[in-house]
Amino acid sequence: MRRVNLGGSDGLEVSQCGMGVMSITAFYGDPIPDEDAIELIHKAVESGCSFFDTAEAYVAQHPVTKELLWNEEILGKAVAVIGRDRVEIGTKFGGRSAMTGPAAGDHMKQACHAALKRLQTDTIDMYYLHRVDPNVPIEETVGTMADLVREGAVKCIGLSEASPDVISRAHAVHPIACVQQEWSLYTRDLEEDIVPVCRELGIGIVPYSPLGRGFLSDDMVAPANDARQMFPRLMGNAFEANKILRAKVAAMARDKGCHTAQLALAWLWKQGEKLGVDVVPIPGTTKIRNVQSNCSAVDVPISDVELAELSSAFDDVVGERGFEQYMSSTYKVTTNAKEKPKG
Repeated sequence: MRRVNLGGSDGLEVSQCGMGVMSITAFYGDPIPDEDAIELIHKAVESGCSFFDTAEAYVAQHPVTKELLWNEEILGKAVAVIGRDRVEIGTKFGGRSAMTGPAAGDHMKQACHAALKRLQTDTIDMYYLHRVDPNVPIEETVGTMADLVREGAVKCIGLSEASPDVISRAHAVHPIACVQQEWSLYTRDLEEDIVPVCRELGIGIVPYSPLGRGFLSDDMVAPANDARQMFPRLMGNAFEANKILRAKVAAMARDKGCHTAQLALAWLWKQGEKLGVDVVPIPGTTKIRNVQSNCSAVDVPISDVELAELSSAFDDVVGERGFEQYMSSTYKVTTNAKEKPKG
């Protein structure tokens, strides 16, 4: 699999296709056993994937034992088996859903070192601010992240759901290697504002939910009994309307002899190339066959004609990309305190 430098030559080299591991413990159904999760991650590495994404916020209660399941801990166990030198680890701190203190200073450093312990490693390859803290100037947050880089706890830093202004202000303090942002065939808001600033500053983009929370996967069904049923595009009449649009993509995939998910991922890489930004999507799954399929998507070619056809497939998508509480912490809504002038 091709390697990509997020943040340019001084950034982080990762696999062209990454993997989000959130769903092995939280939010998208019951957790899978540790041994199955370790095998899943191992199969991803064997398929060429080396970049794995987790977060402090990805913690859930086991439905039977009621013990806390830390996603970072499971990834740490897998990496200990597979070998640290074969993997790049990305994890995230903070956000309104996970915030236990301000995104700055000693609290942030303590959170980082707690993550290092859970991950069983000395260094986090990509450390993100999960959601922008509205009360702490981004300059202060990134200043603390830069301290973590200098002490060797972190190699590179990223932001998630940050506005163009916040990205620019952050990058002026310390190089931002990548921005993690929702991006898929049916969620393309960032192309009008996030992509241009990332292209200008040489920042890579790590699309989360590149398969629309399973909507563009080959196992697509109406979500039930997990967090996805709260997302407007996956509910009721909107889901039925969007299924009709999805059928066009599925038909194109069949004609090309590939999976719908593979075509959706291949579109992201081709669209990134067209727009002039490095793109490393992080699809998540709990199934080995899907991991292998996602990694194989790097070999699916997309012509300019196909790119245009795919890009128009969801022009009439129905529903907002997230529910109200979720959207309240996204980049078009969250503000960030300005740094006070010195002196």
